[in-house]
Amino acid sequence: MEITDVESFAVSIPLDEPVAFATRVVEERDHAIVYVRTDEGHEGLGYTLGYGGAKLIADAASDVLAPMLIGEDPRDTERLWREMFDGTVQIGRKGVMVRAISILDIACWDLKGKAADMPLYKLLGASKEEISTYASGGYYRESKDLEGLREEMETYVDRGHDAVKMKVGRESLAEETERVRTVREAIGPDRTLLMDANGKWSNKQEAVRACRAFGEYDPYFIEEPVMPDSIGLMSEANDALSYPVAAGELEFTRYGFEHLMEAGAVEIVQPDVTVVGGVTEWLRVANAAAARDVPVAPHYNWDLHVHLLGAIENGLWAEFFYRDSDVKAFDDVLEHPMEPTDDATLSIPDRPGHGVSIDDDTLDEFRI
Repeated sequence: MEITDVESFAVSIPLDEPVAFATRVVEERDHAIVYVRTDEGHEGLGYTLGYGGAKLIADAASDVLAPMLIGEDPRDTERLWREMFDGTVQIGRKGVMVRAISILDIACWDLKGKAADMPLYKLLGASKEEISTYASGGYYRESKDLEGLREEMETYVDRGHDAVKMKVGRESLAEETERVRTVREAIGPDRTLLMDANGKWSNKQEAVRACRAFGEYDPYFIEEPVMPDSIGLMSEANDALSYPVAAGELEFTRYGFEHLMEAGAVEIVQPDVTVVGGVTEWLRVANAAAARDVPVAPHYNWDLHVHLLGAIENGLWAEFFYRDSDVKAFDDVLEHPMEPTDDATLSIPDRPGHGVSIDDDTLDEFRI
């Protein structure tokens, strides 16, 4: 089997209403998408959020990396990953280039599954067939007050979720503490409360003061209390709190996660397969975490992550966004969008490869 063609492009899907977290307002979701095709008629799909840089990622995939793959066997994922990573040492290692490597590696693993006529998690060595989820939300909107936040969280509980996540850090500490209190009341004392600050606080005093104020409401973790590259500061915050720090959605490769874990900056890692370096590198991170008994709770992209969580032993949950939260707009172009069952689990698809496919007719209207 040989790769004969690589097609990459960018799309931007507008949200019905802008949403915000502590450090940013989001009005659209842009994605870089790649198709890798072979001489045997198979086609593999990869994609990632662009955060405003989807066109750059797509161009890196087609202009820099695709020539390394044409004529190669897509099943040789270990070798191809190393050739892409080492072949871009002067311009890569993090950011756009590793995201481009990620989507190409994901597409190659999709091809491997399709060629073997096996779902990805079976190909990787299945550990389970259903994945627990938490409902992710609690974004800021002009139209949503405390009562709206309460109603949102109650809806997640009604849908069967025992774990929910909310955004924190955009308002004053007094207002944020009231928001956390409201969510804890909405979900009750026995469910799991997760919080995400998206790198809000710039020093130890602010981070620890805020997170200790939230501690009264028994959070399970605080995600990114400080910027993700402030590893020393994150470690200090983790040491000072009675509940753990989680991070990793914006970290790249095993080397970045090694630094996070060795520094004691996190107790839960959150690698995103579309960011960290693809399936090949995500598995390395998960295995390195397993060697330290550190659990894995990947960021976003549950359609892909259910397969990876289904192939490891140290997975916690998949993060799930409901489409009515108007955050995961990518569902609008998927042929098989996923929905949790009544007990908030996702059944891993048994379609060959990762099982994600795109409605190209719908996608065309969003092309950049």
